[in-house]
Amino acid sequence: MRVLLIGANGFIGRFVADRLLADPAVQLTALGRGDDADVRFDLATGSPGALTRFLDAVHPGVVINCAGATRGGARELTRHNTVAVATVCEALRRSGCGARLVQIGCGSEYGPSQPGSSTPEDAVPRPGGPYGVSKLAATELVLGSGLDAVVLRVFSPAGPGTPAGSPLGRLAEAMRRAMQSGDGELKLGGLGVQRDFVDVRDVARAVHAASLSAAQGVINIGSGRAVRLRDAAAVLARVAGYGGALHELDAPPGPLRAALGHPRGDADHTPPVAYPYPDGCGSWQQADVRTARDRLGWRPRINLEESLADIWMEAACRI
Repeated sequence: MRVLLIGANGFIGRFVADRLLADPAVQLTALGRGDDADVRFDLATGSPGALTRFLDAVHPGVVINCAGATRGGARELTRHNTVAVATVCEALRRSGCGARLVQIGCGSEYGPSQPGSSTPEDAVPRPGGPYGVSKLAATELVLGSGLDAVVLRVFSPAGPGTPAGSPLGRLAEAMRRAMQSGDGELKLGGLGVQRDFVDVRDVARAVHAASLSAAQGVINIGSGRAVRLRDAAAVLARVAGYGGALHELDAPPGPLRAALGHPRGDADHTPPVAYPYPDGCGSWQQADVRTARDRLGWRPRINLEESLADIWMEAACRI
């Protein structure tokens, strides 16, 4: 099976590449903006015609799109998350390869949900920020393209390679600084949000399964269990062997924020830095993952403690 993987050097894409390379039946070609890609191509600026010519030459049976941006203004997010997907869809329509498309979506497309609920695929999307809007627009383009396509809505990926700017990445970095300075107290803020964390290696398994299946439409990929960031912080402290006290700061007024503070004893004594929680999903999000089980034969295997242990191992290497 010839597979074209777009975005192989990203957080999710790296593990999808590893998963596919482990399958002897897969012949993998990586397309992206980096020097390590087999073929260099920028979806945000490249033309559908140029991509069509490449598809006709390689003739993949499956195209997997893991590319995209999670940070930036509305214009940048639209260019990398929406315009890029429009280019992929148009190129596939023009090409004679007849490839199946596996698009990586995200739980942010749903927006805020009712605490205690599990979000199914037929929930009405109400994204709470430009990132979710740009990803939802991409999903709608894929679903309306007429292609053999499936969108995997990945909730909150975690595990090795977790970006330092993500909530779990910032949490690990704050704890690393506290341990490095020998501080016995760590002040953290914004830990009341609850998210459905799923290990990135489980996500890669889901992508592999989707590429082999005939499933179409939208499929949620998550653990099916919301975890409070406060509880994740406690697990991370145990994994890291941090014996200090974790003190949660009062949430600041205004929009929901996830803030990770400086350990006490920093030379400048600056106050905690507040970061907007990037997904625009409010205080609660939990996936209904029954469709992934029924249509892909997929279930998550890696628990959050193992994911956090891997995040901490990478953070600890910076001590």
